[in-house]
Amino acid sequence: MSAEVAYIVNTLFLIFSATLIILMAPGFAMLEAGLVRSKNVVTVLTGNVMLYAVTSMVFLLWGYSLMFGGSGLFDGGIKQTNYSIYAIMFFQLAFVSKTVSIISGAVSERIKIWPFMAFAFVMAGVIYPVVGSWTWGGGFLKELNDFAGSTVIHSVGGWAALAAILLLGARKGKYTKDGRVRAMTASNIPLVTLGAMLLWIGWFGFNGGSALMISSHENADLVAKVILNTNTAGLAGALVTAALMQYKYKMLDITMVLNGALGGLVAITAAPDVSMWAPIVVGGIGGALVVVAVPLFDKLRIDDPVGALSVHLVCGIWGTIAAAIFKDGVSMMVQLKAIVIIGAFAFAASYAGFYLIKKVMGLRVDEECEYEGLDLNECGLEAYPEFVKNN
Repeated sequence: MSAEVAYIVNTLFLIFSATLIILMAPGFAMLEAGLVRSKNVVTVLTGNVMLYAVTSMVFLLWGYSLMFGGSGLFDGGIKQTNYSIYAIMFFQLAFVSKTVSIISGAVSERIKIWPFMAFAFVMAGVIYPVVGSWTWGGGFLKELNDFAGSTVIHSVGGWAALAAILLLGARKGKYTKDGRVRAMTASNIPLVTLGAMLLWIGWFGFNGGSALMISSHENADLVAKVILNTNTAGLAGALVTAALMQYKYKMLDITMVLNGALGGLVAITAAPDVSMWAPIVVGGIGGALVVVAVPLFDKLRIDDPVGALSVHLVCGIWGTIAAAIFKDGVSMMVQLKAIVIIGAFAFAASYAGFYLIKKVMGLRVDEECEYEGLDLNECGLEAYPEFVKNN
């Protein structure tokens, strides 16, 4: 294959992969809209559209350049020879909003839209590009094996979500004075299922596209293997979660099964280029961790409406460790060092960012707004106006 044809093929591959990743934006929106109560659905949807716009614009303007060592706005003068610079920018831009989407679900039903957008600006313009520059940008953590971002994207989003939850506090009525956890009913299970499946499909671009090139026999095999292994991990996560839910609770909870699948997908993201049996173990353990982590966070009174911490933070850490277990030549010490350094930075920077925004703009809606629902107060309309609110 000539260099020109390879350039065109690789560019097309990146554009297609980025499009699949962007398909995860409606995936997150549908998942979150289905899991929150009906009185907060429009706010969740609006927040997801806005965070995609804010993070993408900020990353386009200077985030990409900061992350990959440019010296100015937009591409920062960075040159590419294997594919178009515009294609790789589009691909990397597709990633950044996913980091903030992870936070969106975890803080839903009590955070104001504009303060959250202010943090989206900070994440896309500073926190994420800095972490990316340390790792994928060739910085001091460049030896980290994180193929598509179990740590760089998922754990970073998870640590930021934890910081936000600690500052916001739980939703009113979630935890009773006698220590019980009050279930807050999801508004639309079909939307949850659609959202999770869109995320699953988008993951093929997320992980497969991270190979960056497909123009040779070797690269084509790598992309195909990565996509196959990604799917296997999702399958294993779903099956293990279903089995554990049946054993523990004598029933199947579709929301937990879907989160188990997502946990498996997060876990394999650090090293999807392993042997074909490894994703079964990695994804299965990811699903099991979700079953353990969701009630554990509730016991700690850390209110996460969509299970983002269990799926993205816990399974992101597991996936980064698993890379050293299942892939030859990956140092466990390097993986652990990166987990600690990136985790400490992401949590501290996010906590500081949210704290400053809280002092300047406020973060949480007032009690009356929370009781009535954020939709009318934040957006002026309701998703299901013909139905009586479920408070």
